[in-house]
Amino acid sequence: MRILTVNPGSGSLRLHVVDGEDVVDSAEIGKPPADATGEVESFVDGLPVDAVAYRLVHGGPALVAPSVADSRVRETIAKAKSLAPQHVPNTEALLDRLTGLLPDVPHVVCPDTAFHRGLPEIARTYPLPARWRERWDLRRYGFHGHSFAWAVRRAAELLGRPASELNLLVAHLSGGSSVCAVSGGRSVDTSMGFTPLEGTMMAKRSGSVDPGMLLWLLREGHVTVDELEDGLYHHSGLLGLSGTSDDTRDLVEDSRSGDVRAQFALAVFEHRARRELAAVAASLDHIDALVLTGDIGWDQPEVAEAVASGLGVLGIQGGLSRERSRDAVISERGARTPVLTVRSREELSLAAAAAAVIGSGPAA
Repeated sequence: MRILTVNPGSGSLRLHVVDGEDVVDSAEIGKPPADATGEVESFVDGLPVDAVAYRLVHGGPALVAPSVADSRVRETIAKAKSLAPQHVPNTEALLDRLTGLLPDVPHVVCPDTAFHRGLPEIARTYPLPARWRERWDLRRYGFHGHSFAWAVRRAAELLGRPASELNLLVAHLSGGSSVCAVSGGRSVDTSMGFTPLEGTMMAKRSGSVDPGMLLWLLREGHVTVDELEDGLYHHSGLLGLSGTSDDTRDLVEDSRSGDVRAQFALAVFEHRARRELAAVAASLDHIDALVLTGDIGWDQPEVAEAVASGLGVLGIQGGLSRERSRDAVISERGARTPVLTVRSREELSLAAAAAAVIGSGPAA
């Protein structure tokens, strides 16, 4: 079965054709999906596929499992746009476009939130007035589910143990970053919440900040709501602190050249990642491994080393291998808590989820 997977970010788009667990064609488009119409049409022109799977960052309270994109699902996606305005509109537009280009195959939307749908009530509940929570479904949803699902699967294979027997800390470190505590293959706590803005610091997003500070900025008239949203989503994080780049590769090079702001931006990023990992670790009774994934977790050994070496309180140590050509245990032999690096393969998780929905294979 050949499945086209569609993975839109806020400023890029990844397309893969997956046959089983083999990627037979792909394209990475480094521009916002709304500006990539020509590239998308060129990629799918004459492309033989049996289904299309879309990564949907947020499906809201009504869409928490992979589903064929019927009219009800489309209505649900439209309602969820305000929850993740940097992502959901891109998925909706691509769904509309590709349904027209490939009208004879199933189109399946796969929410990131599905991996976290079984979060324990104490982990998903915000301490807000009941009337707010009940009226507007205010709760922790969690994101990066497809990356976490694949990372857990690969970690189990690398450790030679069933996922059902493992307690894992997983960090997806990339343009958007979040961490997750996984017990028995299920998410039991995670850093992102109602939206993909909460939690650890990211490339351009702030992560968690004091809500009282945001209220003060608004109440005192220092910023408008639009300015606040733009600042938190597009001008914070690594970019906001360094003033030069949102890419850790650039910042590592600048740090080596003595750029103090780059050094500081990386130090805060690493601190915030450690802080969130330690927080979700409280939902586990022990830790079998730390798993690093995402573009940074997979391919930025300096950041991985800084994160792991600062978690000694959890029994995790540094001294990691810098080899990144394959998924592997990168901690020293005999380490009390192994550290693993796993390449994020959201396309394989998406394809497996879509195949399960249309009855042709197990979900990842």
